Amino acid sequence: MALIIGLTGSIASGKSTVSLMFDDYNIPVVDADKISREVVAPGEKAYDQIVNTFGQQILREDKTINRKKLGEIVFADEAKRNQLNEIVHPAVREKILKRRDGYVESGATCVVLDIPLLFESKLTHFVDKTLVVYVDESVQLNRLMERDKYTENEALQRINAQIPIREKAKLADAIIDNNGTKYQSYEQLEKLLQEWNII
Repeated sequence: MALIIGLTGSIASGKSTVSLMFDDYNIPVVDADKISREVVAPGEKAYDQIVNTFGQQILREDKTINRKKLGEIVFADEAKRNQLNEIVHPAVREKILKRRDGYVESGATCVVLDIPLLFESKLTHFVDKTLVVYVDESVQLNRLMERDKYTENEALQRINAQIPIREKAKLADAIIDNNGTKYQSYEQLEKLLQEWNII
């Protein structure tokens, strides 16, 4: 029986960094963010629904969705964000499950579902264990402003659109404290995989 781990964190917590570490243990990762980009590509059903809902002004010249423009609309308006989520989330869920089951059928003993909104979207029933990548909120804010060149206000809008990272840590089966170095996070992950009898 394969163990399914739900990996989550909050924006700029370093979850993507930890996600890459599973590769060292040959553990496949299903990345919800990548899938959410796939399902909004031209020709996909969700793409057509988004353009019909938000209009042509969110498109680039090549007809792909301008994520920054769309982000400006939905992060400033909760009703519009919910509209977008109602289009994208079902399409993403379907693909996540298809990939998860594909890995299990091909013999993987552990599969990681990397889902930023694991708790917000109530998807914990897709996994056996939940793992949160945790950082202090001040670290999160600074990293986000530095990484994406946001103003403090823009960064806080995005942070506040998610469940606070402290709350996620309380809900998780395990946490990786990512306030330190990459190597310290790696050591924590290795110890955890040993405890869960994966390696």
